[in-house]
Amino acid sequence: MIDAVLLGFGSLGVLITLIILRMPIAYAMILVGAIGIMSVNGVGPVFNQLKTLAYGQFSIYDLSVVPLFILMGALASKTGLSSSLFRFANAWLGWLRGGTAMAAISACAGFGAICGSSIATASTMGRVALPELRKYNYSAPLSTGVLAAGGVLGILIPPSVVLIIYALIVEVNIVSMFAAALIPGLLAICLFLAAIGLFVAIYPESAPQTHSSDSIERRQATIQILPIIFVFIVVLGGLYAGFYNPTPAASVGVGLVMLLGFIQKKLSLADIKEAILETAGTAGMIYLILLGAELMKIYMSRIGLPQATAEWILAAGFEPMTVLILLLIGMILLGCLLDSLSMILLVIPFFWPVLVELNGGLYIPAELAGFGMSTDDLKIWFGILALIVVEVGLITPPVGMNVFVIASLAKDIEMSEIFRGVLPFFFAELIRIFILISFPVLVLWLPALLSG
Repeated sequence: MIDAVLLGFGSLGVLITLIILRMPIAYAMILVGAIGIMSVNGVGPVFNQLKTLAYGQFSIYDLSVVPLFILMGALASKTGLSSSLFRFANAWLGWLRGGTAMAAISACAGFGAICGSSIATASTMGRVALPELRKYNYSAPLSTGVLAAGGVLGILIPPSVVLIIYALIVEVNIVSMFAAALIPGLLAICLFLAAIGLFVAIYPESAPQTHSSDSIERRQATIQILPIIFVFIVVLGGLYAGFYNPTPAASVGVGLVMLLGFIQKKLSLADIKEAILETAGTAGMIYLILLGAELMKIYMSRIGLPQATAEWILAAGFEPMTVLILLLIGMILLGCLLDSLSMILLVIPFFWPVLVELNGGLYIPAELAGFGMSTDDLKIWFGILALIVVEVGLITPPVGMNVFVIASLAKDIEMSEIFRGVLPFFFAELIRIFILISFPVLVLWLPALLSG
């Protein structure tokens, strides 16, 4: 048992080292997984696996939703939806002290609901909102910190590509994960807005001016936002109502965003070509990482790491909840080094089976479960917690990736200033994690309502 744990975690250490040395994560996972299987079973089984594994992984119907939602986000970026979202939010919130920063958070949430990517949300909204924040003399920490933090909303607010990948890994219904993410996503928006309010109350000079809009400006901004609301309702509303499954929903979303771009004359054929090429590159990367993750999962399963780790943890006397919290802390630290998708694909296939073992196995009654819930509920609850801590890692010093995205747009602002602006949102995220750990019903209520 100890040998399996040492070998497994040693292999994970090698994998993380290769990633830190700038080897692409897909190649690192394929290399470590293939060599690991060879060390256990010889060369033959590796080649036998590779004959069918790639086709088996890439031909899964549910996986077709990934490039479609990526394409929807790419098209949304080309059509200037981010600008419309920010103008709408600023028209209604700009009169408050810190209102333009609050508008940036609201616009990040809206764009994340279409884009589904944290880094893309931070980058796109940074280009739109940062000039406005500077125009109204917002301080450097607040103007940059709010955009770095707002970007993380793209991971959790559905539809989210990372959420889809998690659902496929642990084999849980994608619509249930989207439903579970809705309340935590709204909770994040509320906590972020409260963090801005508290920040400007303590440091009034950080937001010295307010932007007041008249009724005409508000009406125009609202009219511009109506098509985006329509797309959101048709895609997610149709999913939640059961009119169609995720892949048709994503197809409808792509069609609506493209139609909206043509009607508003903001989308050209060159833009569509560029969006398709971006989608192909991103989807190809994701598929290759999935292949590497599957090889790693096979290797870890053959050496018995999940079972051995669970037995070791139970023998050491750790409570399941303690293990969960330690795992979440470790994911925050890893999130400083890796992007959100890589984090989910690296951690979940290996540590999810450990949580299942700690929960008592796949078919244990809910009243006997180690976490006080069934395995199906644990999949949903842990998935939301995992995505939130991945968000936290993206804004955690010293290597929060979203911070570097914003720093590339605000080259005249010191990195330390951006991290200082991120701190209120970092603590807001910790509060959200505590709330969701204490009250799992906030995650599980809506999926149960839809399934009932």
